[in-house]
Amino acid sequence: MPLERALVLERFRRTRARTRALFDLVDPAAYYQRPIALRNPIVFYEGHLPAFAVNTLIKRGLGQPGVDEALETIFARGIDPDTEAAAVARGNPAWPSRSVVLDYVTAADRLIADAIAGADLERDDHPLLQNAQALWAILEHEEMHQETLVYMWHQLPHAWKKKPEHYLTAPPRLAHGVRAAGRVHMPGGTTSMGTDGANGAFAWDNERPSHRMRVAPFEIDVYGVTNADFMAFVEAGGYRESRWWRAEDFAWVQTEAVIHPSFWHRDQGRWQWRGMFESVPLPEEWPAYVTWAEANAYAAWRGMRLPTEAEFQRAAYGTPEGHERRYPWGEALSRRPPENFDFLRWDPDPVDAHPDAASAFGVHDLVGNGWEWTSTVFAPFEGFEPLASYPEYSAEFFDGDHFVMKGASPVTARELVRPGFRNWFRPRYPYVYAKFRCVKAAP
Repeated sequence: MPLERALVLERFRRTRARTRALFDLVDPAAYYQRPIALRNPIVFYEGHLPAFAVNTLIKRGLGQPGVDEALETIFARGIDPDTEAAAVARGNPAWPSRSVVLDYVTAADRLIADAIAGADLERDDHPLLQNAQALWAILEHEEMHQETLVYMWHQLPHAWKKKPEHYLTAPPRLAHGVRAAGRVHMPGGTTSMGTDGANGAFAWDNERPSHRMRVAPFEIDVYGVTNADFMAFVEAGGYRESRWWRAEDFAWVQTEAVIHPSFWHRDQGRWQWRGMFESVPLPEEWPAYVTWAEANAYAAWRGMRLPTEAEFQRAAYGTPEGHERRYPWGEALSRRPPENFDFLRWDPDPVDAHPDAASAFGVHDLVGNGWEWTSTVFAPFEGFEPLASYPEYSAEFFDGDHFVMKGASPVTARELVRPGFRNWFRPRYPYVYAKFRCVKAAP
């Protein structure tokens, strides 16, 4: 299939425009701040995204010179600090001014756009250019980073961010009917895992090789666990009962004095949701954003468990007839998504706000409104091969301490919404937009 350069160029420009808008949301005073301790300061990421594109596509892929060797070294991947001491050591004097960064960004964007328009990006004799791999990698790399940038922005004080005009953190509740309780019975069957590389479709290395997996019958919650549901666990003393937690997770609860989800806080005796731009009274019908450790403890408290990755796949994409859908709701993705992703909002919606996006089995809110935790440890599929354009992308995280997440969050780009896409985080990382639901074996 020939490369549709005009469409790719439009995607590149749209992606870069969104990234620039994200950085423009933040007060310039925060440019050298680290909103999340074990991350680089904000300045790094504005330079990193174009530098990754230049390093990967222009220099390694096409064998051509970049823009600025010094900046492409400073902003290269792999220098995120792994300790607080290392983060502090790379203080503000190590970073260029924003004007220098923006000059580099302009030059890099021009170089990439010219390459998309006319360079030989698709060649069988170069591993980075087979099926235009390096091109798709740089686009998806940036789209994924946009989400992790939002996680950082969320940790900044509200005064350091510009709330978009007309944005409502908690719009008035629309009438969607009474949220049905209960679970859906999922019959046993097989489900697709990963992404098929047929026709040159891009997929990250951890999505391949695609394969089928048998899934035993199970029952799954119709809706994800809401803030109101999770409040019952909090009020029942769930954070004080070690029996619900793995030993390492309960040690974290005690050491960090964790007593509620990190997106909640108390103000004058009332529970509040700490949104992107303001705090609002805790919306009971929104999904509970929690760590894997908290989700796993809640599931144990309910006498249930988290779904496996394969169970999620079956509930989201399977059908009673036996075939699989491209999306839970069908085969097409409209210009305006039917669920809460692709930056429609900066915060969640009620779990029952999108009835038309339910899966064929009647499970709601699976793709959008927050990633969904699974019980599956992030690991390679049998036959895994590192991606030539980004060989360390997955392999560095096959350490037994990351769990697979599926679906999408409000700030997941539409281009990343595919059945085989796999996200992952550590079990006690408190910043990710991740929700969950519970399952149990079928009787």
